[in-house]
Amino acid sequence: MGTSSIRARVVSIGAAAISLFAAAPALGAPTHPDPGHPAAGASCAPDASLLGFSDALDKTTFRGTPVAGLSALAFARPSRALALVDNIGTTPARVYELGLETDRRGVDVAVRDVTVLTRPDGTPYTGADFDGEGLVAERGGATVLASSEREPSIRRFRLSDGREIASLPVPARFQVTPAGEATVNQTFEALATTPDHRTLYAGMEGPLAADGRDAEGRGLQRIIRYAGREGAAYTPSAQYAYRTDANLGLVELLALGDDQLLAVERGFTTGVGNTVRVYRVSATGAPDVSAVPSLSTVTDQRSWLGKELLVDIADCPPSGATTKQPQPNPLLDNIEGAALGGPLPGGRRALYLVSDDNGSATQTTRVYALSVTLRPEVSLRSRALVSATAYQPGPVSGTQLAPTPVNGIAPPFPGQPIPGFSAVIPARAGDRSGERLLAMPDNGFGAKTNSADFMLRAYEIEPKYGTHRVKIDGHISFRDPDRKVPFPIVNGGTRDRLLTGADFDIESLARDARGDLWIGDEFGPYLIRTDRTGKVLQAPIPLPDGTKSPQSPDLAPGETPTLRASNGFEAMAVSQDGWTLYPILEGAKTADPDQRRRVVYEFDVRANRYSGRTWSFRVDDPSLLVGDAAVLDGRRLLLIERDNAMGPQTLVKRLVVTDLDQVGSDGYLTRRTAVDLMRVADPDGVSTPARPGEYGVGPLFSFPLQSVESVLPLGGDRVLVANDNNFPGNDGRIAGRADDTELIVLDVPGLR
Repeated sequence: MGTSSIRARVVSIGAAAISLFAAAPALGAPTHPDPGHPAAGASCAPDASLLGFSDALDKTTFRGTPVAGLSALAFARPSRALALVDNIGTTPARVYELGLETDRRGVDVAVRDVTVLTRPDGTPYTGADFDGEGLVAERGGATVLASSEREPSIRRFRLSDGREIASLPVPARFQVTPAGEATVNQTFEALATTPDHRTLYAGMEGPLAADGRDAEGRGLQRIIRYAGREGAAYTPSAQYAYRTDANLGLVELLALGDDQLLAVERGFTTGVGNTVRVYRVSATGAPDVSAVPSLSTVTDQRSWLGKELLVDIADCPPSGATTKQPQPNPLLDNIEGAALGGPLPGGRRALYLVSDDNGSATQTTRVYALSVTLRPEVSLRSRALVSATAYQPGPVSGTQLAPTPVNGIAPPFPGQPIPGFSAVIPARAGDRSGERLLAMPDNGFGAKTNSADFMLRAYEIEPKYGTHRVKIDGHISFRDPDRKVPFPIVNGGTRDRLLTGADFDIESLARDARGDLWIGDEFGPYLIRTDRTGKVLQAPIPLPDGTKSPQSPDLAPGETPTLRASNGFEAMAVSQDGWTLYPILEGAKTADPDQRRRVVYEFDVRANRYSGRTWSFRVDDPSLLVGDAAVLDGRRLLLIERDNAMGPQTLVKRLVVTDLDQVGSDGYLTRRTAVDLMRVADPDGVSTPARPGEYGVGPLFSFPLQSVESVLPLGGDRVLVANDNNFPGNDGRIAGRADDTELIVLDVPGLR
């Protein structure tokens, strides 16, 4: 092209396009019968499926320019997208207009137009002085904002003639060294605006020199938030801290509104290939880190933007794709651009990605189409607390504990404390209102040797969310008057034989179709059946596979336990018809080569025995625990996955959805994170006003309590969650103050 501003006329290259459904082979001779067209139900992740891909643009030219180096994508209007070229040699900086859509014939993409980007005087920018990486379409494509990571800069161009008409301010420290702290080719790779165009985000591909990477190789990046309006001025209003995965960079952002975004992270390893992951990102309640000299000093997890994996492109079916260099999946290439398309059936959205071939013969310009579910963020609906010192009638307890004060409370205790709830079920079978509950603490003080004076009970409670309090209506006492328990118990010589925390460590609770209660215990681990009043009806049922904990009364002298202490039946779900139990081990068996495996058992209530069927659920890290489980519907379970930390040290407290009818090719149950309990929106201020020193409340609400052990699906998309406060040892909410028992109700859009 010449040096004057040129906008080429529409020229179709449809003949060169490769449709999803085309019979002709693409990029050689792949064995897939229909390259670019995945099989039906081509799932990449629970909330993402591959619709297809097209290599139609690869190594083509348009009006004398190579269609290469496509680093950003933005829709100007339906079926019309804009693609920004980065620094391909000394060729002109340019934006291609693409016809882009996906229908029953597949992904259809073709270049329709091109605009050369120029300085205000009409002199074209080139790859030597403009490295286009981020793109925002304004006013239906009349103007665009384009970021260049060379300086970096954000400029506005008029597409009718390609001229630069404005530029946005960039904070000085974001300039490339030596002018600032940014690394060459690691600046404004990502650019996005909210649907109302009132907020603009510019994301750094790599960290500033003062921020760096952490010990795990994760990038400590910044995203600049600009305030303004479409076609007018934008000014920096905040900076957010964003942490990439190890050795990955932030290459694209999509702003969904309401402080929600999508982020694309990408990396490359020689001889291995690309890694490309798309994350849901939340800026709800995120602090402004503009004044933080180095993000390496940020220790509070709430100070980082929240992120949850939406899809790892390596997990998509290859669908006939071929590659010109080693890749973990031949579908992968150097993906850098992303744009949201229109709505799809089932409430999904189309997500388009484009790879930047860098003008290289070993890389491919590829356009991908995915179907994704973008769920609204989880919000806090209600919260009620049981005071840590709400002692209940009963004998003095804690007499076996050291008399040293813990969090300001010294044993013994004047009665029976409520040390949190390890299980919560409806007080009445079938009631999903959450208004009246049966809530069960565990064995009291954590060990057989210190809990002989703690009575095993389940409390009848009424959360009063208007006052943030919980009314205790009474309790049922678990007892063995008919001597069904075959081993010695603390109160074995009494008439009622009330059970204590030295007899069992009760952790999970379910009601069967007859109205009987089933308790999951950790000492055995056992299943314990009682009537609705708490009377034991039969001998505790051990696992038929011989799994035993160190506290098991069945452990023979010299026998080695196969389960670590406190790793038994912390979780148990019951089928909707009440005839099947699903007890789950909290931790891994000691000899399991995969210490991330948590075994799910099936117990047939009618037959009064284990069915012999098991499933494997895999936690994200060997240190994580399964805290509770409940049936959502059918055979879908909602589980708690948690770490053992509390307060600002907490990393993982989440709710996960799995389905017993969906086992992956690796033999493990599929999983989807439904709730990050450390990142819950509180738009109505349910958690405020904050008490002095209270952590995790405000617009961003967190549940940073060590033992999150109760989950109960309620009506609609509501879920109740509660904690065991390990009285008086936990102080995750207010340092130095024993944690209360908290019951929260969450709205989880799309849960079912």
